[in-house]
Amino acid sequence: MSSPRVSVVVATRDRRASLLSSLARLDLPGGPPVVVVDNASADGTAGAVRAVHPRVVVLELPANAGAVARTDGVLATTTPYVAFADDDSWWEPGALERAADLLDEHPAVAVVVGRVRLAADGALDAVSVKHRAAVLGRSPGAPGPDVLSFPAFAAVLRRDAYLAVGGFSPLLFFGGEEHLLALDLAAAGWQLVHAEDVDAWHDPAGPDRPSPARWAQQTRNDLLVDWLRRPLPGALAGTARLARRSLRDPACRSALAGLLRRLPAALRDRRPVPAALEQRFATAQRPVSGPAAG
Repeated sequence: MSSPRVSVVVATRDRRASLLSSLARLDLPGGPPVVVVDNASADGTAGAVRAVHPRVVVLELPANAGAVARTDGVLATTTPYVAFADDDSWWEPGALERAADLLDEHPAVAVVVGRVRLAADGALDAVSVKHRAAVLGRSPGAPGPDVLSFPAFAAVLRRDAYLAVGGFSPLLFFGGEEHLLALDLAAAGWQLVHAEDVDAWHDPAGPDRPSPARWAQQTRNDLLVDWLRRPLPGALAGTARLARRSLRDPACRSALAGLLRRLPAALRDRRPVPAALEQRFATAQRPVSGPAAG
């Protein structure tokens, strides 16, 4: 890009080898500016990136900030649009230019969510299968199906819109943080759309099933989003179900303890979204079956 419209922000922690593999596909001649935010890695990540990719801007945080590290990266950019990537993902050549074109052409759109393809076999990720199904339909004039959820590494965002709603929440730290961001952007009047011709590649190294600790963190955050933005009856019911399960399940006990520690802060920041948006968000959370290839 001779005059780049998109910067790429990658947050990472102790994933040096995987990060360098992804940067080999992101930090290309004529490619977008790349910012790596190192969440206090102990494996020499920052030095390795500087040695192999001197064009990449590296920000070293003194402590692990979780998903909020991405906001540090966004603040270090100057382009109107920002794409996120993880240390195990990258963007198809030309994808970011296409996303920037869509954002240029559609000023009501804050987020273009790309199609996620799995590096192992090219199959579509389950989230992209749901997006392709267009369960929320398409807003008038939008360039693709409406969405209210997305993996951060497949998102290209309008920088000003992201910063105006506060970016990712420190209360959630990590895991499902995109749900809250999507709700806040939609409540602010922005459109979020899926684009079939914008491809992000993902090469996850871990097992398909999350560890008990990861499951507990994700479950805690899903309920925190309910308490922050959704109707109280649903938040209460979900918390009650988790409390009952915690009597016999250690992961549920961990999720409940984390929720209760953060609940006072969540209540202070509680801003329920409009009823119409809540109904659409509930629809977006329902499972959708469909073919994985495409």
